[in-house]
Amino acid sequence: MIELPCPWCGPRNVAEFRHVGEATPRPDPATASPEEWRGYLYLRRNARGWTEETWYHSAGCRRFLRLTRDTVSNQIQPPGAPS
Repeated sequence: MIELPCPWCGPRNVAEFRHVGEATPRPDPATASPEEWRGYLYLRRNARGWTEETWYHSAGCRRFLRLTRDTVSNQIQPPGAPS
């Protein structure tokens, strides 16, 4: 079982969350090319190892949270811990 640390509700089972995806910086709308927007919307690294992700607590507080997770072991890094 994977347990995610919700800052508002405490540790919860992953079944209460929806995986939004890899956290990526949003391009500047004023200067971004169509290729940059396509990359932002559709392309992900899908890397092995530590990845910063966004999750949505759909069965709880209904808030978004960002966390760092090892995609191999599903280990979660505490907020503020060095990578």
